[in-house]
Amino acid sequence: MQDKLKYPMLDEKTVFPEQCLAARALVGWTRSELAERSGVAASTLADFEAGKRVPYPRTLADIRRTLEEAGVIFIAADAEAGAGVRKAAPVSTRPGL
Repeated sequence: MQDKLKYPMLDEKTVFPEQCLAARALVGWTRSELAERSGVAASTLADFEAGKRVPYPRTLADIRRTLEEAGVIFIAADAEAGAGVRKAAPVSTRPGL
């Protein structure tokens, strides 16, 4: 379970280490690729994904924004399940588009 004290920025720009790892896997990126695309140091990503430190809120927002632009949807935790990620459907398969 995510620790609210350790991750105080629990809003639409929050991303947890497990989500970051899963999101990278969904889009097929290495840590180096995410670092290059987001402007976040690879060492910062490594420490974050390993649970060694929590990046600054702006850094978390940069990570999340970059992954969202690649088609990742971040899912908030609720009473039944923890936070997660999923891949957005291609525009051509969305109903009404």
